[in-house]
Amino acid sequence: MDSPFWVYLLGFAGMGIYGVRILIQWYLSEKSHQVESPGIYWVLSSIGAVILYVYGWLRKDFSIIFGESVGYYIYMWNIGIMGLYKKVPKFLIVVQALFPVLILALIARDFSTFVDTFLHNEDVPLGLLLFGVIGQFTYEMRTVYQLVYSYKRHRSILPLGHWVLGVIGSVMIIAYGLVRHDWVLAIGQFSIVFTVRNLMLSIAESRQTGLREDAEED
Repeated sequence: MDSPFWVYLLGFAGMGIYGVRILIQWYLSEKSHQVESPGIYWVLSSIGAVILYVYGWLRKDFSIIFGESVGYYIYMWNIGIMGLYKKVPKFLIVVQALFPVLILALIARDFSTFVDTFLHNEDVPLGLLLFGVIGQFTYEMRTVYQLVYSYKRHRSILPLGHWVLGVIGSVMIIAYGLVRHDWVLAIGQFSIVFTVRNLMLSIAESRQTGLREDAEED
């Protein structure tokens, strides 16, 4: 489905912000020789999610809206546990928290139209849509894994499983974007390069931890 040029620009802006977040995270990780979870990564994630919510709505693409919904509040949790909300006006936090609720309200207001437009879209056959949803779900499950892992340790961490799910999900999203001719999704996943690098750093870090534990037991 063709969309106005400005819609694609909006999508590239959202993906660009997602790309900047991982560039910063990757740079800090390379600098410290271990996977880092900086606050700016989660702040940019929240901003990018809002933009891609709007992009998904304008593109009538349920898979994008679904994918952003999975990780949205997890981004907020990471920002909160880092204490970054202490510097933000309360009303902005409320607006951020209510944004997905607004999307749900728009859907509920005319659910039958939503189903016809988003789920019975001629440009996105049901099989392709399901593939896109599964790809987004796999990609965003990395944030669910990250939340569970970090919650148990009471701090924000980007563990190995986060990057494994990120690589698998990125490949699926790229495939979905190419089939649907959505170059925002396909090109926007260029960050898979840095995801793979983080995966390598995580594996190396896990091995070093294992060697230290074995040495301590000996």
